[in-house]
Amino acid sequence: MTAYQALRTPRHSIQRVRGLDIQLTRWGPAPSESVSPVFLLHGWQDTADTFQFMVDAFADDWPLVALDWRGFGRSEWPQEGYWFPDYLADLEALLDALSADQPVRLVGHSMGGNIASLYAGLRPERVRCLVNMEGFGMERTSSDQAPAQVRKWLDQVKSAPVLKDYASFEQLASIIGFRYPRFSAAQADFVARAWGKLEPDGRVSLLGDSRHRWVNPLLYKREDAEVIWRGIKAPMLLLMGGESEYLPRLGTDGTEETLRANFPGVQIAHVPGGGHMLHIEKPELVARFVEQFLSTH
Repeated sequence: MTAYQALRTPRHSIQRVRGLDIQLTRWGPAPSESVSPVFLLHGWQDTADTFQFMVDAFADDWPLVALDWRGFGRSEWPQEGYWFPDYLADLEALLDALSADQPVRLVGHSMGGNIASLYAGLRPERVRCLVNMEGFGMERTSSDQAPAQVRKWLDQVKSAPVLKDYASFEQLASIIGFRYPRFSAAQADFVARAWGKLEPDGRVSLLGDSRHRWVNPLLYKREDAEVIWRGIKAPMLLLMGGESEYLPRLGTDGTEETLRANFPGVQIAHVPGGGHMLHIEKPELVARFVEQFLSTH
């Protein structure tokens, strides 16, 4: 197998964000007064590194800044656990540090798309434009689910996190390739090395805190998210995988009619042949959509 060869070289640094060391990955030129940065926000269990395929497919050099969210990739793990509003506060702290005087352009995938959309609705003056890739929110919940959810959380916080490891990067890549059959072999190998870390004993462990897999004792309230989304003022592009595995779970909440009602003035584009991981599966097409949108906003 031929390893994936990056066309644009990433640069890594550490930024202190709300008491945690957060890894940043940058591509392209530094932002300036005339060219505002583009922030890339990865999804759950992912890392900033896997934007490489989309970045390489861009026709132009953009001032790109991506972070590994707290507890993911090579960013520090908080000891008190994970609460979704912390991602919003982390994003705001990062923008305060890197683009305090300019509205920013946000490009988010999955969880990152949800964070970006919520932030754009809460702080509309700080977002110049927004690309949301497969960040449709989560399924609705009902109050009768709360007792079981909280009991499960109480049990989990008393347990030791399960640390997953693999015999080699090749084994991890084969598992990733099985789970995401649209990945090429070179992409699966690249993702394995982005998601894994070689341990002293020669085995490969997953980067990121396994406590992310614990349930949250607070139920997701889709109706709250929808109210926030309707506060978005920035131009927004919503990219949907033509073969999305996630969208069908939402039922009527995943229809274009409902999404347009909740995302004011949204542009919707479909990525043929792309699933939920469309930025890896169809990077050339996704890059074209994203770049055309950023160029006009």
